[in-house]
Amino acid sequence: MTRTHRRTGGLALLAVAALVAALIVHVSGSSEPEDGVAAAALGAGTSGERGTPVSAVVRIGLAGPTGDYATPRVTISQDGQLSVENNDRYSHTVTSEATDAEGRPLFDVTVAPGATRVVRGATGLAAGDYGFYCRLHPNMRGTLTVTGGSGGNSGGKQRFTMPLAVPRTVTDAHVRLDMRRTQSRMLPDGRRTTAWTYGGSWPGPTIRRPAGRQTLVTVANHLPRKAGSMSMHLHGSHHASRYDGQPTTFLVRRGHSRTYRYDLVDDGKPAPGSFFWYHDHRMDRTTRNNWMGLQGMFIVEDPQEAAIGLPQGVRDVPLMIADRTFTKRNQLGMLHEPSMVHGGHDMDHDAGHDMEGMDHGDMGDMGDMGGMAWTGPHAPPNDASVGNRLLVNGRVAPHLRTTATRYRLRLLNSSAFSSYNLVLSNGRPFTQIGTGDGLLPHPVVRKHILLGPAQRADVIVDFHGLAGTNVVLKTVPRAKGIEGTGSRVGDLMQFRVRRAAADDSRVPKDLPTPELVDAPRKISMTWDFSLEGDPETGSFWAINGKAYDADRVDHRVKLGTVETWKLKNTSDITHYVHLHQLQWRTVSRNGKRPPPWERGLEDTWKLDPGEVVLVAAKFTDYTGPFMVHCHMLDHEDHGMMATFEVHR
Repeated sequence: MTRTHRRTGGLALLAVAALVAALIVHVSGSSEPEDGVAAAALGAGTSGERGTPVSAVVRIGLAGPTGDYATPRVTISQDGQLSVENNDRYSHTVTSEATDAEGRPLFDVTVAPGATRVVRGATGLAAGDYGFYCRLHPNMRGTLTVTGGSGGNSGGKQRFTMPLAVPRTVTDAHVRLDMRRTQSRMLPDGRRTTAWTYGGSWPGPTIRRPAGRQTLVTVANHLPRKAGSMSMHLHGSHHASRYDGQPTTFLVRRGHSRTYRYDLVDDGKPAPGSFFWYHDHRMDRTTRNNWMGLQGMFIVEDPQEAAIGLPQGVRDVPLMIADRTFTKRNQLGMLHEPSMVHGGHDMDHDAGHDMEGMDHGDMGDMGDMGGMAWTGPHAPPNDASVGNRLLVNGRVAPHLRTTATRYRLRLLNSSAFSSYNLVLSNGRPFTQIGTGDGLLPHPVVRKHILLGPAQRADVIVDFHGLAGTNVVLKTVPRAKGIEGTGSRVGDLMQFRVRRAAADDSRVPKDLPTPELVDAPRKISMTWDFSLEGDPETGSFWAINGKAYDADRVDHRVKLGTVETWKLKNTSDITHYVHLHQLQWRTVSRNGKRPPPWERGLEDTWKLDPGEVVLVAAKFTDYTGPFMVHCHMLDHEDHGMMATFEVHR
């Protein structure tokens, strides 16, 4: 069977394999219903009219990940029932845009392919209109109209009760990060949440180091035995292969430690000022380990930036945006894994690491990774880990007291799957000065900024003239008509602008941007991102038609050369593609010059269905294997990763 026939036929059959999932909670749900979501408003009111309750069904046809609800507008009475019928091959949710005061959606239900479910939280809502959307494919949007009299649940305005958690800053040349199980304050009330953390907090400590100064980070694994071995990746940085967070080798076993060396140089020169982040990168466990909290931020400081007058000190704020689901006991919701039907690899074949004492959570018994594939209701493409609560720096709806001055916000999307289209509630724009990999040539004024998983934006926000007001950082839908996965909806955090203050910061019209390489016209490598397989033999996310194989090298590059690569999305879902080892120039997007915010250095690109992006870089300093993968972490775990090798 050809790859094209296998993909097309396989996707058509995915609905059959997923029918058994009608009563199984999706990966995005929790292991037990959360107060105020599935059970909220049951019996909270009636229509106030005599007669039979008015009920309705939200129908989902063959929408796929970029379509829409077949019935985007439905009407029920206050005592009526709302149901969802999913005839698609993809799982979908019906989630209320309106929330209670703690940010919980008024209704939220996940519906597997072929299943029908009741949206219990919709019964008893106050009369009015309620927008709803799919958390897994947020381009899908609809409106529920509730008719009736007075009374009922209408939600509440988001409260921002907790202060923003600002991770401690570490500036030492040698940093130690102990991975431990920690009780963290993520929700404003009730129990603390169990997390796996670097250094006792989520996010872990923010590491700040001067460009060009070697930095050692020792990571020690004190996590529970079930966690298994770990592998830390400094995302965006240029460093040796053995320190790159290899997914199957150089692992940090429980009770052991490993020291990573980051030289913070590129081609013998100090690296550009950058906003990196570190996170776990263990093959087939990356989603789980990041979901549990193994994430932190890393800032490379360039003296040129200090000289041009950008906001500094407490006005330079790194913000990590993520989503999670919580149980009614405030614990992180359970992730549901698909079944691996074949595949695997000896995950601890690091030199000097034998198999004695392997943790049960390790994957040393999984055979040949080259044949990896998955079955079951959560197999690709229904393997999106998505939460129903939005967090900034590990807290739901925090606030930050500011002065009426300029602030530098370093924005990071650390979610496993979700994208955020960021805006300010007062309509003021962001001034983007950089990506995660350095400053742009010129500032770019933007009303909204779309960030997919692992993407970063370095922005200036101007609070002058706003003393005594509150400004909310929000995420809103992507524009309609885009053939891609949409963005989440909700309030993220609040800035409480209190008093005027002296401000000598500025945003110059020209910025000290890193030098960009001259891109060769010849395309040296094409990376094609697709969905392959079928429910019978297993489905998987693929690069160039293949699932990841730790023993296979997909492309070889000679040290010191410059290459142009093509990134191409032939699937019907958006991917966010990350290239390791280098900071890359974006040459073109869909045959055109990239937009102004993509004219600096990058390491992660949005690829909507059918999009083609050309990138170029010079391969300097280090040899060895490095990764190409989708940073929607379930996709990475389930096959969408490949290896390129730099050699002399």
